[in-house]
Amino acid sequence: MNVHWITDSVGSLAGLCTTLSMVPQLHNIWKRKSARDVSMAMFLVFGLGVSLWLTYGIQIRSAPVIIANSATLALVIAILTLKMRYDRRQ
Repeated sequence: MNVHWITDSVGSLAGLCTTLSMVPQLHNIWKRKSARDVSMAMFLVFGLGVSLWLTYGIQIRSAPVIIANSATLALVIAILTLKMRYDRRQ
């Protein structure tokens, strides 16, 4: 019996949860036009970790890992970009 779909489903759901966890932070920054309370160091290290997971996913050819980490990396880049933009204004 082939149960790879179960493994991929669990991976996809985990990726969806971790990716969506970035959305409230991005929304909050966008709405307030401030990222003063956001840690640059935390998001840089987190972004590095996500980039490494993405590289790993590409190497093992795992669609759930690639898709989730690509989306998460895009959100992290957006958060860091807004942080830099809004921090310059203050």
